[in-house]
Amino acid sequence: MTVKINQLELENVKRIKAVKVEPTQNGLTIIGGRNGQGKTSVLDAIAWALGGDTFKPSRPQNDKSVVPPHLKVELSNGIVVERKGKNSALKVTDTTGKKAGQALLDSFIEKLALNVPKFMAGSDKEKANILLQIIGVGPQLMELERQEKEAYQDRLMAGRIADQKKKFAKEQIHYDGVPDQLVSPQELINQQQAILAQNGENARKRENVSNFEYLVKVLTDEVASLQKRLNDKQKELEKATNDLAIAKTNAMDLVDQSTEELENNLREIEEVNRKVRANLDKQKAEEDAHQAELEWENKDSVLKKVRQDKMDLLKGANLPLEGLSIEDSALVYKGQKWDNMSSAEQLIVATSIVRKLNPQCGMVLVDKLEQMDTETLKEFGQWAEKEGLQIIGTRVSIGSECSIIIEDGYVKDAGVLQGSFDAATDAS
Repeated sequence: MTVKINQLELENVKRIKAVKVEPTQNGLTIIGGRNGQGKTSVLDAIAWALGGDTFKPSRPQNDKSVVPPHLKVELSNGIVVERKGKNSALKVTDTTGKKAGQALLDSFIEKLALNVPKFMAGSDKEKANILLQIIGVGPQLMELERQEKEAYQDRLMAGRIADQKKKFAKEQIHYDGVPDQLVSPQELINQQQAILAQNGENARKRENVSNFEYLVKVLTDEVASLQKRLNDKQKELEKATNDLAIAKTNAMDLVDQSTEELENNLREIEEVNRKVRANLDKQKAEEDAHQAELEWENKDSVLKKVRQDKMDLLKGANLPLEGLSIEDSALVYKGQKWDNMSSAEQLIVATSIVRKLNPQCGMVLVDKLEQMDTETLKEFGQWAEKEGLQIIGTRVSIGSECSIIIEDGYVKDAGVLQGSFDAATDAS
């Protein structure tokens, strides 16, 4: 059972002179009035009474009164809280009539319920941390968010590398009609060397013909002058003549082969190999680009899994409000972060979280409801009533949407001390 305020009586607190309020148990009780009439003083007094000296105003006593402040709050669990006397001493009486202190109130009164603006003014991370504290998945979510950021950076880097490699591969030149592998010139060189060796042998044989011709001439001349050696020289002549005949026979059918085609092939082979290398470079670049793209897809899968794990973690958590989640260490409600939520949505999120901090606390104080139009106020009140939550708020207004009107420190038309916002707006 949640604890709410049944009735409160306030005297000589800040701008309040004498106010008695019986707020509606479920839904929205709006304390209206013009500026400076004592509306916010009501909330400050409740916070002081229930929250302790942390909430004590710097000047708690009404400037126009010599009587010390007197605060009395009757709670739905039967406990009565009073502050009175010169030192505004706290008196807490439980259902059995026994005296108690602030520790008893702290057990079922959530401090942020008395100061919702403090929660709303916090940073995105502070608000998210409070929610994580409630649902108990803070460490797991922090680890998943760390993994998500790491996976995102890995995927981002892999994507950049993949894009660079694709661009590089696209810019490479490709030649059609060339071999897939580099051509070796060694075979052609060997063929060329064999032909050159054969041509050398042919040249050597031709040189033999010339030598033998010279020898015959010399010997013929010697025959004429050296008759005494005629017989010997005749034999030499016959032999030389015979050798000459053989040499001529061997040289007669020799044909020199041309190396022009091989030389042309050798000149062309480097150009062919240049094109082959270009094609191989392009093929390697395309393979690198493909591998980089596969790496990006792998990183993307890791990122998606981490994000899904985070979503599953939050889905399984006991969140205080449907549609509420955490993304990038910030609250998200219905897909919108805090700065994109409407004023009503911010209040709904804040009151839901604050209430969840201490489920026994069934009431929340909200100042400055004038930021909402009457239709939004009505929706907010209906939501609070559906949730079984008591919300006491202030609004700069004297319209029918207000449950009570504070004027110069008093309740205007003191006969109307209780009201439901829905009833008031429906009547209007």
